[in-house]
Amino acid sequence: MDISAYQQVGSYRGAAELCGTTHKTVKRVVEKFEAGDTAAGRAERAHNFDAVAELVTERVENLKGRMSAKRILPIARAAGCEGSARNFRRLVAEAKVLWRNEHHRGRRPAVWSPGEYLVIDWAQAAPGQFLFCAVLAFSRWRFVAFATDQKC
Repeated sequence: MDISAYQQVGSYRGAAELCGTTHKTVKRVVEKFEAGDTAAGRAERAHNFDAVAELVTERVENLKGRMSAKRILPIARAAGCEGSARNFRRLVAEAKVLWRNEHHRGRRPAVWSPGEYLVIDWAQAAPGQFLFCAVLAFSRWRFVAFATDQKC
């Protein structure tokens, strides 16, 4: 619920209609806000696989992200993992995603320089008649020739 809805409208029922809630909820929230009471932040709960998170991260780094969770699960169980296999698969998947993001092997784009690359192509214009085309990068020069075969 937004406090500004109450401040704009001036009534609990009007603000409740704008927010899609009841006037009692609006009243409770506004009174808490005016009293200076802030909502206590929720403490993050511990996961049942926190004890083996470092083990999983270490395994992912050693094996370069090339393993499945079912291969590590028996090792994790021996180390004290109490969670389900499904939660453990999620932990391994998150660790693999983090590892892949850190070790991205991207493709570098081609850097074309004027006059440095000649691009050629063959095409079949008609049966038994071929077309040869050559274009110099960053240039207006083009060469087109007809041929009877691709051996010229």
